[in-house]
Amino acid sequence: MKELSLNILDVTENSVKAEATLVTIEIYESEQSLKISIIDDGYGMTEEILKGVENPFYTTRTTRKVGLGIPLLKMAAEMTDGTFKITSKSKEQFPDSHGTVVTAVFNKNHLDFTPLGDTVSTVTTLIQGHPETDFLFKHSFQDNEVLLDTRQMREMLGEVPLNSYEVIKWAEEYMREQYEGLYKI
Repeated sequence: MKELSLNILDVTENSVKAEATLVTIEIYESEQSLKISIIDDGYGMTEEILKGVENPFYTTRTTRKVGLGIPLLKMAAEMTDGTFKITSKSKEQFPDSHGTVVTAVFNKNHLDFTPLGDTVSTVTTLIQGHPETDFLFKHSFQDNEVLLDTRQMREMLGEVPLNSYEVIKWAEEYMREQYEGLYKI
């Protein structure tokens, strides 16, 4: 993928399909590295599924025979001499603490580093497409932070749907204002 934000979108879609009620997207950035973590409270994976999920020819989908989201993110991290890790607890085994954590660390100074891209569009696309799911987005760097939490939005908005045009535009502008002057998106 041309931007890591597209990898974030793809992996987060997996979380939504796993019936997560909350998906946390955390990005920690320094001058040398970029760490992306996607944490969900979805139904998780069994150890058997977890063993195969990094293989592009393994998928639980019935519509196609390959699943590239996780393998592409892993490859992008490892191509920069970074790391990749995925852990998961299945709902069957851990009824009170299930979910999945995907973490990729990138060396930003490596020739093969893929740019982060437009995280604002990624987050607003997720909110628009899945208004029933809560998303917590946090991007920390250089003593600054960009933050958006749909749970807080719900508190303020009451019955107004998160995927209404006005709410999506507000979320986009709110995030872009936080990034303005701090980080090039």
